[in-house]
Amino acid sequence: MKRKLAFLGLGVMGYPMAGHLAKAGHNVTVYNRTSAKAEQWAKQHGGLAVPSPADAARDAEIVLMCVGNDNDVRAVAKAALAGMSTGAILVDHTTASADVAREIASAAKGRNVSFLDAPVSGGQAGAENGKLTIMVGGDADVFAKVKDVLALYGRAVTLMGATGAGQLTKMVNQICIAGLVQALSEGINFAQRAGLDPNLVLDVISKGAAQSWQMENRGKTMVEDKFDFGFAVDWMRKDLGICFAAARENGAALPVTALVDQLYARVQARGGGRWDTSSLIRLLRDR
Repeated sequence: MKRKLAFLGLGVMGYPMAGHLAKAGHNVTVYNRTSAKAEQWAKQHGGLAVPSPADAARDAEIVLMCVGNDNDVRAVAKAALAGMSTGAILVDHTTASADVAREIASAAKGRNVSFLDAPVSGGQAGAENGKLTIMVGGDADVFAKVKDVLALYGRAVTLMGATGAGQLTKMVNQICIAGLVQALSEGINFAQRAGLDPNLVLDVISKGAAQSWQMENRGKTMVEDKFDFGFAVDWMRKDLGICFAAARENGAALPVTALVDQLYARVQARGGGRWDTSSLIRLLRDR
């Protein structure tokens, strides 16, 4: 069934995600802070680009957003809610804090709008290929109304619990990734210094217990010293900052994550803030 949708934020993730909605035949209106990008998207996908979140959200059944951080979420959600109709649903795909998710949910409820926090994992490739993992927090009946839409770019769309549970699950995801990338960096660097063929090593151990998404998707580019793509170190440190704040509240210990965060700070100091997170290996090669 064709639905009226809005998508706010057309970055490396949002642009292809909104594209999947249009390809499925939905009526999609988009907003982006840089208007030229929204106009480019509309020209490519046949949707409508508008100058504000409120304009995009007006009369939309579901408003989806993917922006930068907590402050962006607050600003864009506030503007969108001003244009949303009673009974509409706001879905936030931004990786943000559980606190801001609860804050927006409360504001949405005051306008008779439903809210879901739904951060994603899978990177730009996952967004482009429609194979993201989507972790959702909110009410089950609201989730049921949007799951088919989210499935257009998500291969795994799961309700994790009440509002904020999606963001908390994404924090677990980032904590796990941080340790995995550092371990993979150390393993590849060890293989190279031991005189082994690192690509052959990766091919062999990826068939066993060491296998991971990071190994499959970043191992070879790490060997080739290529990092001008993917998920930026700057964004990873933003995400880990959210994890540390939540850990201070719930008492969780994150010793390895804290170490990796400081290693990422060293990558930033070398001018690698926009490099892919797999660039951790450069600290081992260049020491």
